[in-house]
Amino acid sequence: METTPYWNPLVETLAREKLQTLQVRKFKRIFTWAYEHSKFHRRLYDQAGITPEDVRGMADIRKVPQVEKAMMRDVQRKAPFPYGDALCVSLDEVTEFRQTSGTTGQAVYQADTWQDWEWWAECWAYILWAQGYRPSDRVFIPFGYNVFVAFWAGHYGAEKLGCEVVPGGVLDTQARILKIQELKATALMATPTYILGMADTARKKMGIDPATLGIARITCAGEPGASIPGTKARMEAAWNARVYDHAGATEIGAWSYECTAQPGGLHVNEAFFLVEIEDPDTGEIIENPGRQGKMIITALDRMAQPCIRFDSKDLIEWAPEACVCGRSFRLIQGGVKGRTDDITKVKGVLLSPGAIEEVVRSIDGLGNEFEVIVDKLGDMDQILLKVELSPGYEDQAGRLQDNLIEQLRLKTNLGYQLEFHEYGKLPRYEVKARRFKDLRKKH
Repeated sequence: METTPYWNPLVETLAREKLQTLQVRKFKRIFTWAYEHSKFHRRLYDQAGITPEDVRGMADIRKVPQVEKAMMRDVQRKAPFPYGDALCVSLDEVTEFRQTSGTTGQAVYQADTWQDWEWWAECWAYILWAQGYRPSDRVFIPFGYNVFVAFWAGHYGAEKLGCEVVPGGVLDTQARILKIQELKATALMATPTYILGMADTARKKMGIDPATLGIARITCAGEPGASIPGTKARMEAAWNARVYDHAGATEIGAWSYECTAQPGGLHVNEAFFLVEIEDPDTGEIIENPGRQGKMIITALDRMAQPCIRFDSKDLIEWAPEACVCGRSFRLIQGGVKGRTDDITKVKGVLLSPGAIEEVVRSIDGLGNEFEVIVDKLGDMDQILLKVELSPGYEDQAGRLQDNLIEQLRLKTNLGYQLEFHEYGKLPRYEVKARRFKDLRKKH
């Protein structure tokens, strides 16, 4: 198997027509399963007047009602406790508990059977093999192993490949760096924020150049940074490693990945997921490249608590070309661009936090951390951007300010108030960063 770039060569290179036939067959199976075993789904589908017999092709799938996270919050903490009646199996069959991070509201509980957990690991095997992981790798995973799924499934996926996995859970950042150095680890999995934070700690506090530690590949998740060119470039330069993006979610699964071709986007893992892109305004399903919409996704093989036509709120668009790697799985251009609940209108202009990150991370002399605060000054919107100066650039604040203002105006069509801070003064994050704050909502 090590001679092939594909974990499953048959499926990953399947002709598009056959792949879609497989997806329809799998969708009908999971739809029927949920219809017959979940009171929540049965109510939803009966109200819409749709049954498993009505699903015969892709056009029929689009008639199936969507599920939103708020619906899942409404049914949980009821019988069978704590998952509620979206659960399709008995509690005796549930072997894994995870929950969402709660960054967009009350956490959602996620139940998995052992079969589901094996499915998680198989999804991750596709991801890691496509990113060059092999049995010879020693993978260091520096995250707190807790109720969030984070890199739990990545751990098991790496083991499935035959990699040696080193869990760095309770170690602090400096201890993790020393363990990477001691064991000569070759790969890392973490959020972009933490990868950059580890590099800063190694250089500034320990006198260790992270580029000398021997890390060859890094898999990022939890934030869109690894698909933002400026952020990816900083990580790759700091560690002298290839950085790959992956997008997934607790209630969905590991649905996408960047391959070693680094095509500027993410493959949808279409063996296990059906992704549709919907125009947020009209509800039209977008088939062609060049138009951004929100992702509606189905996990085709997750049985305990199904994810069927889930409105993820993620903003994505189809890439215009197939990847040179030879996979038939479609590409998402530029990865996940943001979320519909993150995109906000400021002074009449739609603003994405990712656009600000790209500007900040593309300017030499600015640190990795920043903070954006949107507020009202009277009747006018105001954006405050706090950035750090990298050590050695303290006397260049004027030049950096002019460059930053120009690039922000060019990339976001908005003006900002700027605050420059000494390196190390802004908050640091180990898991998901919370750099964007809209105080207008409090008013």
